[in-house]
Amino acid sequence: MSVTTAATTAVATAGPAAAPEAVGGAAFSDVDETLIRVKSMFRFLAFHLRRRGEPPATYDRLANGLRAAARRGEPREQINRRYYRLLAGEPVGLLERSGRSWFAHEQAQPGGPYVPEVARELRAHRAAGRPVVLLSGSFFACLQPVAEDIGAGHALGSRPVVRRGLLTGEVLVPMIGAAKGRAVELSAALRGFDLADCSGYGDHSSDLPLLGAVGRPVAVGDDPELAAHARRHGWRRLAAGRA
Repeated sequence: MSVTTAATTAVATAGPAAAPEAVGGAAFSDVDETLIRVKSMFRFLAFHLRRRGEPPATYDRLANGLRAAARRGEPREQINRRYYRLLAGEPVGLLERSGRSWFAHEQAQPGGPYVPEVARELRAHRAAGRPVVLLSGSFFACLQPVAEDIGAGHALGSRPVVRRGLLTGEVLVPMIGAAKGRAVELSAALRGFDLADCSGYGDHSSDLPLLGAVGRPVAVGDDPELAAHARRHGWRRLAAGRA
């Protein structure tokens, strides 16, 4: 299992690129409030700050700043970038360890971390031999343990810039909105997936590029814009189970 945290992956070859082997369909899924019931970036931040010995007021101040930007109508891509600036100077290894501890904590909570219907379907895809690919504006600390637990072969997340083992606070490409659609198409091209035979799961209107790229889109939850789009186009819908 590998976790990729970039929207695009560089592939080096010794000669002309061979056509990808046809492998049929795959299942692509958003993560926060689609596969898991929580917003991983916020929950991880609160956990990581507590683990680091910060008082609760530190998380409240940082999270409130992000929420205020959202209320002002700032694009999700920019809020995503704001979040990673909060992690400037954090060591990659520390974040990875903290992420595993965070997800173990979530697994111990009543009801567990997953939206049951989506987790059940992704596991069914895996059992049928269809690869599972996660896409999220979240990052390696949160995505690695989720991907390993659910059996996803790849997780495509926002990619923080790292220098000498430390996050700089910048991010290359926020895996939000149109970036998810491009990532689905690129993944299909590289791995030989038939997009018409692929499934996709998302809970928010920003997931429309992901869902529109596949032949079997599934709208999760009750986001008004996404629900209206799903009704117009006859997409299947699943209930969400937010924490």
